Amino acid sequence: MVGSFEIGAVPFNPDGWGPPDAAIEGSNTTNLPHNVPFAPFTRSDKVGRIADWTRNFNNPARSKNPSDAVFDFTNDDSFPASADDDATFRLVDGKPPPRPKFGPKWRFQQQKQLPQRKDEEVEAKRREAEKERARRDRLYHLNRSNPHGPRREAAVYKSSVDIQPEWNMRDQIPFSTFSKLSFTVPEPEDLQFCGGLEYYDRTYDRTTPKSDRRLERFKNRNFFKVTTTDDPVIRRLANEDKATVFATDSILSTLMCAPRSVYSWDIVVQRVGNKLFFDKRDGSQLDLLSVHETSQEPLPEAKDDINSAHSLSVEAAYINQNFSQQVLIRDGNKVTFDEANPFANEGEEVASVAYRYRRWKLDKEIYLVARCEVQSVLDVNQQRSYLTLNALNEFDPKYSGVDWRQKLETQRGAVLATELKNNANKLAKWTAQALLASADMMKLGYVSRIHPRDHFNHAILAVVGYKPKDFAAQINLNPNNMWGIVKSIVDMCMKLEEGKYVLVKDPSKPQVRIYQVPADAFENDYVEEPLPEEEQAQPPAEGVDGEEATATTNDVNDIKIDNQA
Repeated sequence: MVGSFEIGAVPFNPDGWGPPDAAIEGSNTTNLPHNVPFAPFTRSDKVGRIADWTRNFNNPARSKNPSDAVFDFTNDDSFPASADDDATFRLVDGKPPPRPKFGPKWRFQQQKQLPQRKDEEVEAKRREAEKERARRDRLYHLNRSNPHGPRREAAVYKSSVDIQPEWNMRDQIPFSTFSKLSFTVPEPEDLQFCGGLEYYDRTYDRTTPKSDRRLERFKNRNFFKVTTTDDPVIRRLANEDKATVFATDSILSTLMCAPRSVYSWDIVVQRVGNKLFFDKRDGSQLDLLSVHETSQEPLPEAKDDINSAHSLSVEAAYINQNFSQQVLIRDGNKVTFDEANPFANEGEEVASVAYRYRRWKLDKEIYLVARCEVQSVLDVNQQRSYLTLNALNEFDPKYSGVDWRQKLETQRGAVLATELKNNANKLAKWTAQALLASADMMKLGYVSRIHPRDHFNHAILAVVGYKPKDFAAQINLNPNNMWGIVKSIVDMCMKLEEGKYVLVKDPSKPQVRIYQVPADAFENDYVEEPLPEEEQAQPPAEGVDGEEATATTNDVNDIKIDNQA
């Protein structure tokens, strides 16, 4: 007997499609669970009612296929739980991504997408560098704006000359007015050539840090730092009325580059008759070379320290003199001029230097004569070229942040940029002196200590040549502005009455002051009583009690006698 299969009672729903809301009484549904909600079992199947012919097809968001929309119950409120799940459900493509084609186009596209972590590291380093630079600028301006408060570089920014109580301040000029000045001078005229020059050794142009050369000492050669009024040639030219204003290239370059200076300096001005003489004092700061003058990192204050400002200035002057003689061909072959060295005695061994006395026309009635220097000569294309020789010195890499022995061969531009930042005034003065002498080339040597704590032994690491006009444009040094500064100072001094004056760069402010001093000031017998530092910026009150020194003068009397003759 074949068993029968009971389908069971199928309830009828007279109100619509689907099972009724309540089971029909008496039906055989005891084997079915009660109150179990219907839910789809496969996520990809839209299972609900079989079909809903009562759907509204006027909905603009409906599917484009009406036949599919009849069977779409995703937005039906009959299944709220399923609707929420379907809203967050996304199909995941299990296929592997296509392998990239290693072509130029793919490489270009991949280069645009840098790793995020690398970008963050670069950004973090940039932010740290900006913070450090802001901190250094803040400390620098804080120290400069508070000259009377305690600061680390107080010893560096002291006055170059002690202001005396009897000195009378006549005028003060802020450096901000110098930047607006401009004056064009015609080509200078050579009045006389003196001295002798040795030829430059071109093998030093191939010097590298790996093949450095030890710096030699030239104790037998004499170097002369003669001021204007002690120069016999300038005295003779003054007697012949060749000019109205007389100076040297070191004094003129100091005036021309005054806005770049930080350390204090002073220049003596003598007004004798209708003539003007710019002098320097014996043992003046102009005889030395500043080191790290415009750097933001302060140098040690102790004067005995080998890295103090004074010790480095003496060391730089020593290096510069020896370097200017070592890079020459010392075979006895010299280029001589009409007159020998005017400061050397007969039979005395002197350094290779030529003095070029030149005259510039500043006005219809004002001419300026200056003694300019060149240190060497070179024959280029059968033409004689004059050279100036100067040396930059490295004393400790931790102060500059650049190690010359590592960076000089591969990053010479970075080394020069660092020197331009730390020694802007010194490089500008060297460039101005080369322009005044009309030198065809200026050679810059890079000289470093053998050991950072040994300031006696040095090595030449490299020698680089520049044309003065090109180098001036590179460091933003405008010749018209330089002559504008000189012209303004000359005009100001020519309005003063006869006597002796001194131009002093303020040690803490970017300005220069002019004081009227006694005729015997800065002489050997002159007794100096320094004025208190807080009163140096103020003009002394009238009627100051004190006795004036009565020592006899030498230079001024001699000038007056020569002028009257």
